[in-house]
Amino acid sequence: MNGDPKANVSGWLRDYLDAGAAVENVSAAASSRVPGVEPEPEPELVVNPWDIVLCTSGTLISCENAIVVLIILHNPSLRAPMFLLIGSLALADLLAGVGLIVNFAFAYLLQSEATRLVTIGLIVASFSASVCSLLAITVDRYLSLYYALTYHSERTVTFTYVMLVMLWGTSICLGLLPILGWNCLRDESTCSVVRPLTKNNTAVLSISFLFMFALMLQLYIQICKIVMRHAHQIALQHHFLATSHYVTTRRGVSTLALILGTFAACWMPFTLYSLIADYTYPTIYTYATLLPATYNSIINPVIYAFRNQEIQKALCLICCGCIPSSLSQRTRSPSDV
Repeated sequence: MNGDPKANVSGWLRDYLDAGAAVENVSAAASSRVPGVEPEPEPELVVNPWDIVLCTSGTLISCENAIVVLIILHNPSLRAPMFLLIGSLALADLLAGVGLIVNFAFAYLLQSEATRLVTIGLIVASFSASVCSLLAITVDRYLSLYYALTYHSERTVTFTYVMLVMLWGTSICLGLLPILGWNCLRDESTCSVVRPLTKNNTAVLSISFLFMFALMLQLYIQICKIVMRHAHQIALQHHFLATSHYVTTRRGVSTLALILGTFAACWMPFTLYSLIADYTYPTIYTYATLLPATYNSIINPVIYAFRNQEIQKALCLICCGCIPSSLSQRTRSPSDV
């Protein structure tokens, strides 16, 4: 009934060894949770170099445009419609730079759907306001030349405020679309090259950009014609030589070509790419086309603000407390468009 004694001893010995192994396993598991015992190293956070470049670009954009905003706010004399629009452009680019910085910080420090939607909404709204401000500046320059006699009136100031309200209202609405539900977080198949924007969202933005670029091109062609006609009239009135008229006209055309060429070179690659591509395309193409678009916000202060004579005077007053004689004696020519 008791069986073989050797078999019983072997069974007890096997049970004892199994119990000892189980105790060792439990002890090892417990020791992994005891303070002082080093856990296994966690995987290191890998930062995308393209994100670093975008964050650096955003920092430069913010600093550069903050200077323009502070100059306009600091000088009560810079309240003409032209300076209001330049200030709107600088503010939009400033917010775009802040959006790029915040997007980088949230992407690696605070990852959540809410932060992604808020940051992408800020970036869309700010860049939309930047492009719309460029169009508003083009309209203002056309009106200042075409209606030169009545441009400096209350009607122009009112029209400028209406343009500002419309462009910022439209831009804010475009930025709110992803937050209000027009995003691809629930259906990845509808994503565009910029998550979490949908393909339809980027298509609307791209087509709107192409429309505004075509309108700017048409307005600048008309501005070029007016500048050439004004330069010719001034040359006749003051008996200037034909070469002087040619030089003045060429400067005006070169300035307009610089403005439109820079705008198209910065934004056209990303606009066309976002129309034909979707989320399945390699992200490196998105970075490579989006980065030049951010450069437009770096170049804008140079073209529209720091080339302006009044802003140059205000900057000199802030920095050194005086106005150089070269600025005080300079007169505006028809090529300064």
